[in-house]
Amino acid sequence: MAKIAFLGLGVMGYPMAGHLRKKGGHEVTVYNRTAAKAEQWAKDYGGRSAATPKEAAQGKDFIMMCVGNDDDVRAVAFGEGGAIAGMGKGAVLVDHTTASAIVARELHAECKKKGLGFVDAPVSGGQAGAVNAQLGIMCGGEPADFERAKPVLDVYAKMCARIGGPGSGQLTKMVNQVVIVGMLQGLAEGLNFGKRAGLDMEKVIAVISKGAAQSWQLDNRWKTMVEGKFEGFGFACDWMRKDLNIALAEAKKNGAPLPGTALIEQYFGRLNARGAGRWDNTALIELLKN
Repeated sequence: MAKIAFLGLGVMGYPMAGHLRKKGGHEVTVYNRTAAKAEQWAKDYGGRSAATPKEAAQGKDFIMMCVGNDDDVRAVAFGEGGAIAGMGKGAVLVDHTTASAIVARELHAECKKKGLGFVDAPVSGGQAGAVNAQLGIMCGGEPADFERAKPVLDVYAKMCARIGGPGSGQLTKMVNQVVIVGMLQGLAEGLNFGKRAGLDMEKVIAVISKGAAQSWQLDNRWKTMVEGKFEGFGFACDWMRKDLNIALAEAKKNGAPLPGTALIEQYFGRLNARGAGRWDNTALIELLKN
């Protein structure tokens, strides 16, 4: 049993922290910006809540973080009340936030200076993957830090692998999001085309899902896309737009052209302007209907 702090209890962090307590049997203390949510989690799972990231991190072996963006990461990790200030030597900070490689390297440098471990470990699999402990976790960091953290990460992972040095996990997540939105846009166009052509889409999907067009998105989202259902599940348009902007900023630095990704990011902007920013990102199909 490890002593663990989990910082950030959103739709991903809440069940992930729960798995560490119930499935992993670890001692878990949570922190959330909205204290009431942390207190509720403690009631639900029999753990404890803390008033600050520093307090949550004190005396812990591992500090897991899953917040919103680079600014949130810095606010929770750094400063007098931040997690790093509360960590003891040898503890490992694991950041599950989808953020930039820049902030990952900042965290690694600060942790190394203080004798702490660090792993950037963004996840893929969405809310369902978090709830069902079936996440893909792509990690960057020193090999020894990763090996120490992996048994803890495996509690909610379907697949967990170290890709390379600090920032590699975040860069891999950028690849993941670029691939996903390309597939989503293709799926949206294909489904819309099929409907306009008067095809029986159940029969169409039954055939093409057994060939080269098969994907997780097709298997799990075609029906809600055709029916125009996008609320109450999945990965929000605004979240995906945030992730794409991280990838586009990185692409400017490394010279990788991302023309399709840049266009799809604009589509998500149009959905946001329509008030659909919290809809599942499969709502791309709505832009094709009229």
